[in-house]
Amino acid sequence: MSINHGQYKSMKISSQNELEGQSIELYQSQILIIDDEPMNVDIMTDLLETEGYENITSETNPIKGLNLYEKRSFDIILLDINMPELDGFGVMKKIKFMNKPLVPPILILTALHRQEICNRALESGATDFINKPFNSDEALNRIKNLLNSYHTKKHLIEINDNLENLVNIRTKELIESKLKVIQHLGFAAEYRDTETAAHTIRVGEYSRLLGKKLGLENKMVDLLHQAAPLHDIGKIGIPDAILLKPGKFEPDEWKIMKTHTSIGAEILENDNDPLIVMARSIALNHHEKWNGKGYPNGLSGNNIPIEGRIVMLADVYDALTMVRPYKAAWTTEETIAFIKKESGTSFDPDIVHLFLGIIDDFLTIRQECLD
Repeated sequence: MSINHGQYKSMKISSQNELEGQSIELYQSQILIIDDEPMNVDIMTDLLETEGYENITSETNPIKGLNLYEKRSFDIILLDINMPELDGFGVMKKIKFMNKPLVPPILILTALHRQEICNRALESGATDFINKPFNSDEALNRIKNLLNSYHTKKHLIEINDNLENLVNIRTKELIESKLKVIQHLGFAAEYRDTETAAHTIRVGEYSRLLGKKLGLENKMVDLLHQAAPLHDIGKIGIPDAILLKPGKFEPDEWKIMKTHTSIGAEILENDNDPLIVMARSIALNHHEKWNGKGYPNGLSGNNIPIEGRIVMLADVYDALTMVRPYKAAWTTEETIAFIKKESGTSFDPDIVHLFLGIIDDFLTIRQECLD
């Protein structure tokens, strides 16, 4: 399939001045020519090099041309249709099956002028086509336009990717900042109490373990882990005379002390952020008991939100096993015996069962997060 060589003899050689102001990127484009006629390849290569294009790769064997495309990135493909072994339609089909994220424009060079051939080429993935023999200026203009469009598209994708990365980075930073604020709020509540900041961390870790063991979705486990440290945020609203009292509470004092659950919920209300919603539920419900004799609402059984049931066990376990000014630390055996005894009374029996199977993990966390 020969192209009339005489049509290129009058080709004008572009001077350096003509290239000035042109996009350097354009003339550094990676161009792949696949045509079984060596003379056609030579003519197109000479034409492009004379115009100033620097990176031209050619192949007369379509299979080898596909191998080149698979291994490298090209900005445009100049493709013949009528070739042995594999025609241009076959080449485009294989290019499509390679599923590269961005397919370069394909300019068909063909001596087949029938309309159905052109339509089939466009349907197969071709971007544009030129009939052989072609005018050199027309060919260069079409190639230039396709390359400019492709580079613009690539730049837009890069800009979008950069923006997406920037948004992801900023979102991550905001999430991390929010988590730090939440963590410090939890610390603030514990510093007013006889508990410690490490207590909030351990309760979060214990809750994460239990949530994961229960088979909760990963997103909910993460929220549980992050929100559990705010379980006692409402203690901020309890008077020091009651909160810091070393002895037993009087009935009126105990009534006030129990309001820390409702206070915590009020502090965290009117916010639709999933993390704050989770923290509010935990603050409100982590003293509800399985038998309905907890507070503030006397919920029972599965009416207690799962996060409240989880954090209750995690909180009680930590309170029992750590030294406090008003008590010595319970042994692991004493703590397990108490939790078993309260299964079905204070605690969800299913959560107790799961807890007993991961007690070694609880002990590891306790050692790693000492006061």
